[in-house]
Amino acid sequence: MDLDAYVAAHRSEWARLEDLLDKASRPRRLSGAQVDELVDLYQRTATHLSVVQSAGRDEVLVARLSSLVARARGVVAGGRRAAWSDAARFLRSDFPAICYRTRWWWTGSALLFLVVAFGFGGFIATSPEAQLAVAPPEVVQRLVQEDFENYYSSAPAQDFAARVFTNNAYVVAQAIVFGVLLGIPVLYVLVSNALNVGVAGGLMTANDRTGLFFGLILPHGLLELTAVFVACGLGLKLGWTVVDPGPRTRSRALAEEGRSLIAGALGLALVLFVSGIIEAFVTPSPLPTWARVAIGVVAEIAFLAYVFGPGRRSVRAGVTGDLTSDLRGDARPAAA
Repeated sequence: MDLDAYVAAHRSEWARLEDLLDKASRPRRLSGAQVDELVDLYQRTATHLSVVQSAGRDEVLVARLSSLVARARGVVAGGRRAAWSDAARFLRSDFPAICYRTRWWWTGSALLFLVVAFGFGGFIATSPEAQLAVAPPEVVQRLVQEDFENYYSSAPAQDFAARVFTNNAYVVAQAIVFGVLLGIPVLYVLVSNALNVGVAGGLMTANDRTGLFFGLILPHGLLELTAVFVACGLGLKLGWTVVDPGPRTRSRALAEEGRSLIAGALGLALVLFVSGIIEAFVTPSPLPTWARVAIGVVAEIAFLAYVFGPGRRSVRAGVTGDLTSDLRGDARPAAA
């Protein structure tokens, strides 16, 4: 093929397409006829690009036509831009729907956590041998008399909040990511954290510091642990989807649940941010214990009302927390 002759034959079309694209970048500058012309030139130029690429002798020309085709595709096909309405819809319906739809999974996670934490804590509190096995007496005394309380004021509030958020986000990420392994490692994350809470609570109770323990744990712990429970519920739900995808194909089920899981992780980041603020600014504050605990209870009730109010309504309206249809693409029909 004579490339120079080919370029000479179609140069005017490319120039015209470029001119229309420049006009399209300005609002209300293209007439209906010009839009039709732009679409036609886009299709022609895409064919020209294919021909020139097959010739493979002019990288500069290929780059120019590739840029033209890409710009034209953006104008013809349109692009979906993220907007504040997307974020509002996510907070108003998608995230609470995800939490509500998986409520039985994270409620079960919460019950397992509480049984393990209180059971093991009671065992530690009533067994001197178990207390000795945990740590030497001098270490335990330093923990219950100083370290446990001082931990919450061990750094400036903003730095402490960032550190707490990072640590909690890591735990939540573990619970979510491990869901792909049939959810089994999620149980390990849940139980190991329950044992840690049980050990601390058992040692504090054994040394008559039960009130201090709950006074420091409850303000932020209610919301923080709920976020962990929800994350574990999401991970377990994904793990069960591997086992039983239902009427969907396994690949489609995993894709849908996986996308919802990622959306859930984004929402939980906001929940952990709030609990981190409470832990950094409320838990170590000089407020009376009842006031600090009340703040934690209010935050927890607000979250549960958010899930079981808007979340329930959204699920009944068919919201799953998955991407909208224009972003997730088409799916092959599956027999029910």
